[in-house]
Amino acid sequence: MESGYEEICRAAMADPGGRGLSSHADGLPPLKALAESLAGAKGAMLISGFPVRTAKGVVGETDGPSGIAWLAGALTRLGVPVRVYTGPYCQPQIKAALALAAPRASLCLLPHRGGAGYARREWEDFAPTHLIALERPGKGADGICRNAKGEPIDEWVADAEPLFEAAKAQGAVTVAVGDGGNELGMGGLRPLIERYVEKGGLICARQQADYTLMGGVSNWWGWGLCGALSLTAGRDLLPTPGQEEALLDAVLSSGGADGATARFEPTVDAMPLQDHLRVLGQMRRAVEEALNACPV
Repeated sequence: MESGYEEICRAAMADPGGRGLSSHADGLPPLKALAESLAGAKGAMLISGFPVRTAKGVVGETDGPSGIAWLAGALTRLGVPVRVYTGPYCQPQIKAALALAAPRASLCLLPHRGGAGYARREWEDFAPTHLIALERPGKGADGICRNAKGEPIDEWVADAEPLFEAAKAQGAVTVAVGDGGNELGMGGLRPLIERYVEKGGLICARQQADYTLMGGVSNWWGWGLCGALSLTAGRDLLPTPGQEEALLDAVLSSGGADGATARFEPTVDAMPLQDHLRVLGQMRRAVEEALNACPV
């Protein structure tokens, strides 16, 4: 079973796109411990949605909706209440993904500003034990959200940082997933981001999570957490290749675009679908082999 968690980590942390972060990781994250913690969650806040400017305006990118939706689906199948948070520009893409992968999860719209009061009310109403931010812009040291090019994008980003800060204040487990270092919660990797990511010192997010998962593509860690939960729960919670293809089609039909190319094509971070399905296939094999060897 231990090798299954390790294979999932290696698949999620591959760096075929040359982003320069996950390939320089110092060891593998404690995925088994994280999965066991998530499986016992009393409630989970999930945050995603990264806006990108396109020829048709600002929309949500294709990296993020898949990972967060399949993770929401896995958690709800395990009986964990889930609320997913995003901003207006990304809402159509997250909604489309959840409709296919996690229909029992609630979708919540973040306010553009004044999030402290909103976060307090959400926390009092929901009281989750876990918060996961996956491919969501995070404020840098100067309080500004930036894209990978270093361009300010605050005007498009509804502020999710108050939710993250509330989670830390309430003692909830925080998890950050990213592939470039400018995502919410990735601040614990600042030395690595500054050294290996272009403009890393400028774009690195300031918030730090209890668990920081860096991947070649953020969606891959959404699947990776589904795979790890599969091993912990003893049941397959990963999507099939056909389900992932259908979800990407739904995200594109809702107006989503590739965040790296700003094109409305079936790619994620400028990589074609078959490259992503190859990673998903690696995770599925790891989970299937582990479950067959050690049925729970």
